[in-house]
Amino acid sequence: MFDSLSDKLQGLFNRLSQRGVLREEDVKAVLREIRLALLEADVNYKVVKTFTARVKEKAVGEEIARALNPAQQVVKIVHAELVRTLGEPGRLDLSGKPPHVLMLVGLQGSGKTTTVAKLARYLREQGHFPLMVAADTYRPAAIDQLERLGEQLGLPVYAERGAEPVAIARHGVEEANRRGADVVILDTAGRLQIDEAMMAELEAIREAVQPREVLLVADAMTGQEAVNIAQGFHERVGLTGLILTKVDGDARGGAAISMREVTGVPIKFLGTGEKLDALELFHPDRLASRILGMGDVLTLIEKAERTYDQREAARMEARLRKGEFDLEDLLKQFRQLRKMGSPVDLLGMLPGGNRMLKGAQLDEREMERVMKRKEAIILSMTPEERRKPKIINGSRKRRIARGSGTTVTEVNQLLKEYRQMHRLFKQLRRKKGRGLSLANFF
Repeated sequence: MFDSLSDKLQGLFNRLSQRGVLREEDVKAVLREIRLALLEADVNYKVVKTFTARVKEKAVGEEIARALNPAQQVVKIVHAELVRTLGEPGRLDLSGKPPHVLMLVGLQGSGKTTTVAKLARYLREQGHFPLMVAADTYRPAAIDQLERLGEQLGLPVYAERGAEPVAIARHGVEEANRRGADVVILDTAGRLQIDEAMMAELEAIREAVQPREVLLVADAMTGQEAVNIAQGFHERVGLTGLILTKVDGDARGGAAISMREVTGVPIKFLGTGEKLDALELFHPDRLASRILGMGDVLTLIEKAERTYDQREAARMEARLRKGEFDLEDLLKQFRQLRKMGSPVDLLGMLPGGNRMLKGAQLDEREMERVMKRKEAIILSMTPEERRKPKIINGSRKRRIARGSGTTVTEVNQLLKEYRQMHRLFKQLRRKKGRGLSLANFF
């Protein structure tokens, strides 16, 4: 969602890199462009004013390292101030006696019900036993949706059709005690806008179940209005955290930068897609790095660790250390990469990845199509050809191309990529450490 802001800031840094010294007039020009870039990205104007004032103070002060060029100086300052503006990372408070109640609130259409399921999945991975409670009795099919999501996850959902939301919430906590669930996640009703009846109901639910956390689920595409929404909920129900959804969309990103600064409430999670595993812990330093085009390699590594089968990883590492890397292994690595998520998102986490994507003019569908065609080529080979790629001659290539619906040129390209990767692993196989795999080198 930060592509536009990231492009503008990187263009600015590229121009600065041609200067030898950071002069006062450069600082003024930089601040003007940063101000415009942030406003165009829907950052709240008060936040922009405070942010640029802090950048100016550091840029004209004594904090600049003499070893850095002008572009590096500004990137360093802007990164530090972005991290400060985004705030300390917030984490769920699961202290005290269970069951711990997490109450999710938000406007209709913000992705609240799906976020309930994502949060339940995340908590299960952390060793908890969550119970989801369907307390949204107003939106048609909201209960059915949560029950379907619960079935997908293999997690329980408590629902009472025809009951009042306050009673459902209270009975849900009682059910959690009976089942031995240590976390209760309440899906409350949303509205198209903040109104008195909605807030009164949420206040009553909060009073009835005394939640440890009241989390606002906010659509990142809402723009500056998201700040007003957050303030409205915070004043009435006392928010303890924010979950920004749809950050993988074409939002301009200002909500993420503004909400923490204006409300004082920490962002705890980012919803990065529609799948139930598309929920990330919020790391302000990583998000600031993404905005500035510096990538987010730590999140990429964590994705690999979450999705990679450890036994398969150990088997693959043993083969790589012996120099035994064939096309069967490459096929498994392609499939592993696809499990990690969108190829565009993964590439965007690498330093300069967004520029690479724009330069190659590749979108998500195109990258997915390329990956599938590579898989089809390998699947069209015989087991012997996959184990011994050297035997693939011209006639075999033509047969493989026909069988996979591709061209001989594409088959040659895949074999070239395989040989390059094989040489790379051969060079690195004597190095100590774990995780010699395509997922880690990606």
